[in-house]
Amino acid sequence: MRPGVDAPDHRGRTGLDRAGRDLSRNPDVVIRDVELTSQGWHVLRRTTFDYRRRDGAWETQQRETYDRGNGAVVLPYDAERGCVLLTRQFRYPAYVNGHPDGMLVEAAAGLLDEDDPLTAVRREAAEELGVTLTDVTPVMDVYMSPGSVTERLHFYAAPYTPADRTGTGGGVPEEGEDIEVLEVPFAEALSMTRDGRVTDGKTVLLLQWAALDGPFSASSAFPRPS
Repeated sequence: MRPGVDAPDHRGRTGLDRAGRDLSRNPDVVIRDVELTSQGWHVLRRTTFDYRRRDGAWETQQRETYDRGNGAVVLPYDAERGCVLLTRQFRYPAYVNGHPDGMLVEAAAGLLDEDDPLTAVRREAAEELGVTLTDVTPVMDVYMSPGSVTERLHFYAAPYTPADRTGTGGGVPEEGEDIEVLEVPFAEALSMTRDGRVTDGKTVLLLQWAALDGPFSASSAFPRPS
């Protein structure tokens, strides 16, 4: 019996090797086999498929995919005071790959788990930032690392006022979170994307969007706190 395949793994999951086997939307891709190579909290698979190249020739390829579920991220902004809410937390993958101390400045984000994206992003804002968001606007959906990670990230923005900061934030200690809440002038936050103080992709995207098309653009039609 194989945990996660034909026997429950530590999270009670079976059939993890079935993901992708029924895909038929692209006639140039034929799935041949899906192997489960790791099933920790998230799932690593090795998929073998036939791919028809642009010249018509078929070739067999293998790809490993890391499935951690989809996620959501939000940029709370106070356009009247000209600031945004961000987080700072330790990220080991960045630390081991050249970041000086692994302490990344980011927009609040998290996995959907069993929630829809809007519910998840409000949950993460409350847990990480201590802010209650009501008027949440969808911005974009993005595959952040499509070469190996299946995750699709749902981007949102939302106005807030000081009165909406109803908690202390900081994340969930039981989940190993130790998050510092940062209220940053928007001009400074945007500058941080240029000088390397902000190197997180989702955060760079949201801050640049806010400057070009969002609440801090010259022709913004986004809601401002009353």
